[in-house]
Amino acid sequence: MVAKPMQPPIRKAVFPVAGLGTRFLPATKAMPKEMLTVVDRPLIQYVVDEARAAGIEHCIFVTGRNKGVIEDHFDQATELEATLKERGRTEALAELARDLPSPGMTSFTRQQVPHGLGHAVWCARDIVGNEPFAVLLPDMIMQGEPGCLAQMVEVYRQTGGNIIAVEAADPQMTHHYGIVGVGEKAAGEAFRITAMVEKPKPADAPSNLFINGRYILQPTIFEHLGRHARGAGNEIQLTDAMIELAKSESFYGTRFKGRTFDCGSKLGFLSANVAFALARPDLGKDFAAAARALLDEPKKH
Repeated sequence: MVAKPMQPPIRKAVFPVAGLGTRFLPATKAMPKEMLTVVDRPLIQYVVDEARAAGIEHCIFVTGRNKGVIEDHFDQATELEATLKERGRTEALAELARDLPSPGMTSFTRQQVPHGLGHAVWCARDIVGNEPFAVLLPDMIMQGEPGCLAQMVEVYRQTGGNIIAVEAADPQMTHHYGIVGVGEKAAGEAFRITAMVEKPKPADAPSNLFINGRYILQPTIFEHLGRHARGAGNEIQLTDAMIELAKSESFYGTRFKGRTFDCGSKLGFLSANVAFALARPDLGKDFAAAARALLDEPKKH
């Protein structure tokens, strides 16, 4: 039996956080959308937690103006910690310590101009270097055990190449998503991707499986992104570069076993707050009772 070749580890992850968050104005006028909280943790913290649980050693944030608070969030808060220590808030101190990245684990680079997701990923090229890496979109937060990226890393160890996490969408809603075509089965429940189509009409969609905002990519993607070809919205699209890369490299899809919340929309953000609150041992029971009381309350005219 021929042993499978050892795949280079996925050590680095890119987090594109330069977006303006206009769908959440006025809340995001002075605060990055990535710092909006689901229960009591910022969106970006959930995504970084997912990455760290998957073995990521270096988090690369592609930022823009008004995003300095993200860098502060992942730094030591000396005055706050001193106050908490003085007041005996040991649990809060321990939680801050758990969330604090190790020195050198985070890097920040500026996108400067909003040229699209593909451009944001390209801006991280020198920090990523010549090794495979992950991309996690902070708008999308997941509930699943293990996490979405950890599930992908396990597939990657068996297949190599490029991996995209997917989920099933309502077939009539394919025009809202990037949709993949399904080929032959690969390792486990993974499959070869035969097509990637950005927001196809239902009649033109190759399947109902949509790309959910998690990627493992080979560094050769930067060659295609570096051509700065404009796609939908006159932006440099990551999907377009992946389509070009797929002509010479393998792409695999793997179905995420869990639930995804699109916190780029108000409905998805509110749903995430409800789901994560219900899942909390310290809040779930009381929150469920409060939610039922609100739903049962007669409408006031």
